[in-house]
Amino acid sequence: MSTPIPGLAALPVRDGVRAALLADEPLTALVRGVFDWVPEKQAYPYIHMGGAVETPDNAHDRHGSQTVITLDIWSQYRGYAQALTIASRVLQALDHTPLVVVGHVHRWTRFMSLQTLTDPEPPGDIRHVPMDFRIGTEVDPA
Repeated sequence: MSTPIPGLAALPVRDGVRAALLADEPLTALVRGVFDWVPEKQAYPYIHMGGAVETPDNAHDRHGSQTVITLDIWSQYRGYAQALTIASRVLQALDHTPLVVVGHVHRWTRFMSLQTLTDPEPPGDIRHVPMDFRIGTEVDPA
C-alpha cells in the first residue's frame, strides 16, 4: 500500500475553520464578519483569520499535520466583555468539533490559548483578543 502524497493542510484548515464559524448562527449574530482580509473601515466587532503555523505529524504509514490557527477578535466595546463573549462562542463552535478539511481527514481541534490586549494607539479604544487552536489532520487516503 502506498501512502498519499502529502499536501499542505494550512489553507484547507483555514477554510474549514472559517466555514464552521460562519455556520454558527449565535456567533454570526455577535460579529459583523469573519475575514481572511479585513476591508478598510470595517465595523466592529469582527473576527480576523490570523496567522497559521503548520508542522508535520507523520507516521510510517500516513502523512499528517498539526496546524495552529490564530483567530483575532476585534472590538471597540469599553472593556473586554464583548470580545470575551465572542471568544466564548468561538470556543463552543470549534473546540472538539469536527471540521470539513478538503483533501484531509480531520482528527481533532483543541483550544490552546487566549489573551486580552488593548491597542495602545490613541484613542486606545480597541480591544484585541487572539485565540489559538491546534488542529490535527491527515492526508485523505481516498
